[in-house]
Amino acid sequence: MRMRNTSPLITPMIAGAILLGLALAPVNGASAAIPSSGVTRHALTAKPTDVMTLSIGQGQLVQLPAAMSDLFIADPAVADVQARSRSQLYVFGKGGGSTVVYATDAAGKVVWSSTVRVDRNITNVETMLKLAMPEADIKATTMNGIVLLTGTVASPSDVEEAEKLVEKFVGNSGKDGDQAGGVQVVNRIKSATPMQVQLRVRIAEVNRAFAKSIGVNLLTRDTSSGFLFGVGRGDAGTITGPPGSPSYSANYSTTATTLGFAKHMLGMDILATLDLAENDGQLTTLAEPNLTAMSGETASFLAGGEIPIPLSQGLGAVSVEFKQYGVSLSFTPTVLSGGRISMRVRPEVSQLSSAGAVKIGSIEIPGITTRRMETTVELGSGQAFVIGGLLSNTQNNTIDKAPFLGDLPILGNLFRSTGFKRNETELMVIVTPYLVRPVSASQIALPTDGMRAPTDGEAIIAGQIFSGKPGARPAVPQSAPARTIPAPQGPVSKAAPKSTNQTASIPDAGFSIY
Repeated sequence: MRMRNTSPLITPMIAGAILLGLALAPVNGASAAIPSSGVTRHALTAKPTDVMTLSIGQGQLVQLPAAMSDLFIADPAVADVQARSRSQLYVFGKGGGSTVVYATDAAGKVVWSSTVRVDRNITNVETMLKLAMPEADIKATTMNGIVLLTGTVASPSDVEEAEKLVEKFVGNSGKDGDQAGGVQVVNRIKSATPMQVQLRVRIAEVNRAFAKSIGVNLLTRDTSSGFLFGVGRGDAGTITGPPGSPSYSANYSTTATTLGFAKHMLGMDILATLDLAENDGQLTTLAEPNLTAMSGETASFLAGGEIPIPLSQGLGAVSVEFKQYGVSLSFTPTVLSGGRISMRVRPEVSQLSSAGAVKIGSIEIPGITTRRMETTVELGSGQAFVIGGLLSNTQNNTIDKAPFLGDLPILGNLFRSTGFKRNETELMVIVTPYLVRPVSASQIALPTDGMRAPTDGEAIIAGQIFSGKPGARPAVPQSAPARTIPAPQGPVSKAAPKSTNQTASIPDAGFSIY
């Protein structure tokens, strides 16, 4: 409730007279600037010793430490000051802004001074924030229609919540950025939770292929008559030369493990082979990209390359488009309350492959085998999540045989071959985010630390391809020791004694006496 001024000692109408009286009286031992022939003296000003924060329409009683005789207020439109006695003052907030108040005694000594800041609901902002967010440490400071929020909160979401609460409380509900009531909220609150997220992605793939084939190949040649007659099945080999001649020979097929025999009997050359083949292979791929990004920002990573792909543009013109391949990662993290992390992640592993290759003229464009996934997950710092997995098992049985002959009992085995193929693929993608802070450069080790090129003696005599001590750290810049630079000497009055300790003259931004 506003207090009424019933018997004021000082009114705004005599502020000029008070200002003149203060200008002629010494303040804190400082002399006023009085023109003198040949001597220049600089007037010193006393800064306010207190800061008073008021809301519009709120008053506060000030008990002075000593009796006053003069009172001065710089801007009566911001605050009104009433003196009930020589040792008591009433300060009342009238309008938004900042002003200063000085109370001096009969000798001109400052008894009490204060910077008075007045704005809407300012004194109750911190009380409201403590009730709404008891775990937060937030301080509200006002200056010239601005509410400055400083302090620390537990999570990034509390930063925006505190700003919205203050805007509603002080009446900042304007549209399109307009500040209602002339009050603007400036948010400088810091979050105790780190805002940088490091993502570790592990992509493990095992591809196993197994193939087995059993085949019987038969080759006969009848040489008893005037012409040659033979029966062949598969790739048994060849028979060359007439029987009994030096050039007579049988050549077996060597495409697989072969068991065979060749014989001339009953007027016929017979070559039979049993092919046994088994192929077992395993391909393992492990990619582990790591990437760090600020909350709300997108970071991408690529370890691979680009292949040129020609594109026809018509009329004989050809353009080139580059296609990326390798290990890539892209993710956008958002730090939530309680250290939780919501992130959109897109890992990809691709490699060149002959399967699916396209040949255009003399140019062969390889195919690209890609494993890619994209999703949004939420988890805590250090927690892991399997965002993708694939288990594939394919089998293929084939029989290669001669028509009708391969279906005969017992003898049909001479005219058919069997094959078996199996492919197994297992793929897993695991993501693990961490809330991280920067560390000192001396705590980070690189693979190249301590490694150097060998000397001629080490390379020729010892056969070393590198040299150095493992774990050795390279030289890093060192900060120079701090030192004090003396301030430049300013003009010295003729009447003032010279001092050995000179300090720089800094203009006083507070209240000054003229």
